[in-house]
Amino acid sequence: MSRSAPLKNYLLENRVFSNRILVAGICLVLLFGVLIARMYYLQIIGYNVYTTQSEKNRIKIEPIPPTRGLIYDANGVLLAQNKPSHSVALIKEKVETLSESLAKIKSHIEINERDLVRFHKQYNRRKRPFEPVPLKFNLTEAEIARLSVNQHKIPGMVISASLIRHYPEGEALAHTLGYVGRINERDETKIDPTAYAGTSHIGKNGLEAFYEQQLHGKVGHQRVEVNARGRIIKVLDQEKPQPGSDLHLYLDLNTQKMAIQSLGEYKGAVVAIDPNTGGIIALVSQPAFDPNLFVEGIDGKSYAALNTDTRRPLYNRALKGQYPPGSTIKPIVGLAALETNAATWEDEISDPGFFRLDNNPHKYRDWKKQGHGKVDMKKAIVESCDTYFYKISHAMGIDTLSSQLMPFNLGSRTKIDLPGEKPGLLPTREWKRRRHNLPWYPGETLIAGIGQGFMLATPLQLALSTAILANKGKQITPRLVKSIATAGLKEPPFKAPTNQTTVQVNNETHWENIISAMEAVVHSPNGTARKISEGINYRIAGKTGTAQVIGIAQDEEYDEDKIAEIHRDHALFVAFAPIEKPMIAISVIVENGGGGGSTAAPIARKVMDEYLKPRLPNKG
Repeated sequence: MSRSAPLKNYLLENRVFSNRILVAGICLVLLFGVLIARMYYLQIIGYNVYTTQSEKNRIKIEPIPPTRGLIYDANGVLLAQNKPSHSVALIKEKVETLSESLAKIKSHIEINERDLVRFHKQYNRRKRPFEPVPLKFNLTEAEIARLSVNQHKIPGMVISASLIRHYPEGEALAHTLGYVGRINERDETKIDPTAYAGTSHIGKNGLEAFYEQQLHGKVGHQRVEVNARGRIIKVLDQEKPQPGSDLHLYLDLNTQKMAIQSLGEYKGAVVAIDPNTGGIIALVSQPAFDPNLFVEGIDGKSYAALNTDTRRPLYNRALKGQYPPGSTIKPIVGLAALETNAATWEDEISDPGFFRLDNNPHKYRDWKKQGHGKVDMKKAIVESCDTYFYKISHAMGIDTLSSQLMPFNLGSRTKIDLPGEKPGLLPTREWKRRRHNLPWYPGETLIAGIGQGFMLATPLQLALSTAILANKGKQITPRLVKSIATAGLKEPPFKAPTNQTTVQVNNETHWENIISAMEAVVHSPNGTARKISEGINYRIAGKTGTAQVIGIAQDEEYDEDKIAEIHRDHALFVAFAPIEKPMIAISVIVENGGGGGSTAAPIARKVMDEYLKPRLPNKG
């Protein structure tokens, strides 16, 4: 028996449908309310925050690197400049196939492996695809021409120009100016990234490093509008960078070149200083190197050649070379003996060619085998009698001797405005005990008295001590930079001390006596530097020196012809001129050059002639 179908309940269905519409409407109202609330929050409550974020996405702050300051010599000759340089680069977003683009470029110019390694590192981490990635710097005119003609065949390739550091005098000032180089990871740990934003180079050594802050300048900024990909659309406003300050030196380029020319193929150093100001007139270390090689990064082969060269061209002998000063310190040792009453000006000794300590058979030999006969202090300085200085040094003792030499800036850094200076060495009993855990022996005092043994000095120290002698005790600080020009105004980098210290002496005639002996070294018939007085029209006070490189046994004689060049004596000479009003003090050291009078003194004469000739117009 079949059942009949139930009747539809239209009232119930209408109620369910109405309830669903109501729920949907409520949900819709709630969602619309959330949307309105969110819009209210974004547009009103969070307006300032999100407007700033939007501006940051649209507006970028771009750094503008400053132009590096220039360096001039005392006569306004440009020594370090900023030279336009062209480079080839690839824009990532325009490169179709990187390997093909590189291959095409290499078919027109030479690209070494070092350039490729650096390029790939930058290319892979470059975040902005529209920024060019440099491939090779310092393009020649021929390379620029070849690339320019074929530029349409190499998608993404651009040739751009920028300013790079250039040193017109090359090797002549390598150890003085130093050089700049690309900022590396070590540099990044030391510099303020904000101050160096957009800058690629920094001073590595020399004046470039010492005055980095002044030469660098102040970075500028520009506000630019960019699109969604970060490409610049337009520049909104700009704060111009402040160029680096220019350095004006005391250094005289002509004198510097004469010192280099006079040294020739010798290894050595020449330092010339103005006793009145402390200004460095010339500072030469030979051999040298071309600093331009380091500006954009020296290749491995060239650096290895410099680094393994036995002549050590990278080594600054003028500041870092610590040599036995030899007889060049005898005038100061003589002054010390006068001041401590270890000797008088008139005291005489008999020189048999050697000196012996009491109860000691060892002979401390004089350079003149047969001796100098009767010797007083003046003759001892003029003829460089070792025996005399053995005696007076023994009378003073090492501690007294060192304390008397110290005010002449021996054994301590001169505080020149260059990095890397070495202090030399003034030995004492305490120093030897601390350094070697050994007592001081009397014989070591004798050797120190003629500038040998443990005693060491740099060419810069010897030039400064000679300048103090020329000043009769007035101490000075050596300086390369005379003034720093900022916005056209020249200012001295250091304020001169109001009361410069002076080496005190008990009797002012001691200065006159020592200087007269140094004058006789050059201008008397028996002086060890008499040859350089020929044809001279001004008076020089000087002292020769010879520093042993190897020891000679008691029963042997020094024979230069039988000794390898590297073991031959160093030749030294210190001097100042003119005596009546000193304008230049100089030290010369010629490594393995032999005698100071025959090798070093003529070099000093040429350098002094070059500097004094235009400054002594009435002397011919």
